[in-house]
Amino acid sequence: MCLISKIKLLSEIVLTLEDLDPVELYGRNNVKLNLLKEAFPEVLITSRGHHLRLVGEKKQTQRAKGKVEMMVKLLKKDKELPTHTVVSLLNGSSQYERIFDEKMVIVHGRNGRPIKARTLNQRRMVEAVGKNDIVFAVGPAGTGKTYTSVALAVRALKNRMVKKIILTRPAVEAGESLGFLPGDLKEKIDPYLRPLYDALDDLIPFDKLTQFMTNRTIEVAPLAFMRGRTLDHAFIILDEAQNATTTQLKMFLTRLGPSAKCMITGDLSQIDLPRSQRSGLRDTIRILKGLKGIRTVRLTKEDVVRHRLVKEIIGAFEISQGYSEEE
Repeated sequence: MCLISKIKLLSEIVLTLEDLDPVELYGRNNVKLNLLKEAFPEVLITSRGHHLRLVGEKKQTQRAKGKVEMMVKLLKKDKELPTHTVVSLLNGSSQYERIFDEKMVIVHGRNGRPIKARTLNQRRMVEAVGKNDIVFAVGPAGTGKTYTSVALAVRALKNRMVKKIILTRPAVEAGESLGFLPGDLKEKIDPYLRPLYDALDDLIPFDKLTQFMTNRTIEVAPLAFMRGRTLDHAFIILDEAQNATTTQLKMFLTRLGPSAKCMITGDLSQIDLPRSQRSGLRDTIRILKGLKGIRTVRLTKEDVVRHRLVKEIIGAFEISQGYSEEE
């Protein structure tokens, strides 16, 4: 065999990045550029000002070029490029990249900022809600289960698909005791519900949110407060459902009226119930499997949209504890 045939011809691509701040694209201390280099170790990637040079085997340089172009597109479109977005983009397939399409904008939040499905499984959550009345979203911390669910609820309210939003959680302590805190019942319970308030704060202007909370268009309450009610013309979210028993989940699900939408989120690796109580989330999903109008979406550490180390932390704990979200 001719020696020349074994030699891969090198390809050189120079990208000119106009109308962009290189720091926004590459990150402080080149953190995002270094992620790109780690994703393509066989490609020599160098930057100088507004020029980015890629040298390597043609197929690899073209793939790297495609990732850079997507990074540029996202930065220009959203006016930001979070590190976790770069991580997701570099770890994804060509199918994964399509989640950044304009169609994946769920709703526009405060100041008109587009709120999108940022991972493939978040996209599946959006699609599942459109086709089902009850959706379970199960996965580890940081995968956007709660935030995506609240965004979908706000969209439904804005589009007048529902008349109200009901957000609920089991009031279960996560290893700490909050019972000693001063104040009335609402003030004692609010710490458990804070993540739901945080999501609402990010999606709805303060004055409008205050109005919605006052007239009970948006209601945030502990799971126990759902007993005996019929919840209709509403988008209902049960968050942290791993801390609910099977009996509680049955009670909650049988509250739904004929025009209700429901999302149930949970992380089976973070159960805070006393040892004498069993989480009902896994059993409920198993019992309801196959029923028309109910869908389960499973998120993984690949969907993490927090700090890049969160994904590695989750993976390390999974190995240590012998746990997988698929169980």
